[in-house]
Amino acid sequence: MFLDPYHTQAGAAVRISAQQASDFAKRVAGDFNPIHDAGARRFCVPGDLLFALVLSRFGLSRHMDFRFRSMVGDGILLRLEENAAGQLVVRDDEGKQYLEVGREGETNHDESAIEAFTRCYVAFSGRNFPHVLKPLLEARGVMFNPKRPLVIYDSMGFSLDRLDLVEPSLELVESSLEVVGKRGDVRLEFRINDRGRPVGQGSKKLVVSGLSDYDPAAMDDIVAEFYRLKAAYESAG
Repeated sequence: MFLDPYHTQAGAAVRISAQQASDFAKRVAGDFNPIHDAGARRFCVPGDLLFALVLSRFGLSRHMDFRFRSMVGDGILLRLEENAAGQLVVRDDEGKQYLEVGREGETNHDESAIEAFTRCYVAFSGRNFPHVLKPLLEARGVMFNPKRPLVIYDSMGFSLDRLDLVEPSLELVESSLEVVGKRGDVRLEFRINDRGRPVGQGSKKLVVSGLSDYDPAAMDDIVAEFYRLKAAYESAG
C-alpha cells in the first residue's frame, strides 16, 4: 500500500513520526508548509495523511464529512475506530479526538480506486499555498505572520455520484476568504471529475491565524522560500 512508508503499525493502532509525516507532505502532497517539517517547533501531522489513512482503513463512501478537532504531534499512538453511531474517529489512548468522520451511502473498498482518489485529493490540497491562498489574502489586504505562518485544516466534505473511479481529478470551482479580526476562514469549493466527466463535488475549510496587513515584499519572500525548499527537496530526491 502506498501509505506504508508514512506510518507504522502498532498492533491495532498506528504511529506517525515527524519524519514520516514530513515525507508524506512533501512527496505526496507537494506541501511545504513549515508546520509539517520534522524539526518544527509547532510540528503537526498533515490532516491529509489522517484523511488518507481513514480512507485506506474504512473505504471510500458516497458522502463523507471530515472535521479536524486537534493537531497530531510526533509519534502519538492513534486509534482509527468506528463508534456506535457509525461515525469514524481518530483518537489517542486518553480519548482525545483528532478527527471525526461522518459517512453515508455505499462504500467502495477497492484499493486502486481509493488510492487514485486519495492521491488526486491530496495533490489538490497541497496546492493551497501559494496558488490559492496568496491571491485571496492579497485581495483582502491581509496575510499571516511571515515568521510564524499558521494555516490549519478545519473541515472538508464531498459527495460522489459513483465510486468506481479510474482517473479522478479535482478542480477548484470557487474560493473565498472571510476575515474576522486576526482570523481568516478560507472556503474552497471543488468539482470531482473522472476521466474528464463530473462525478461529484466537495468543499474544504481552512483557518488562517494571526492575520496582519498585507506586505507584498514579505509575501514575495515567503513564496520564494516555498519554491526554494521545493526545488531543494526535489533535487535531493
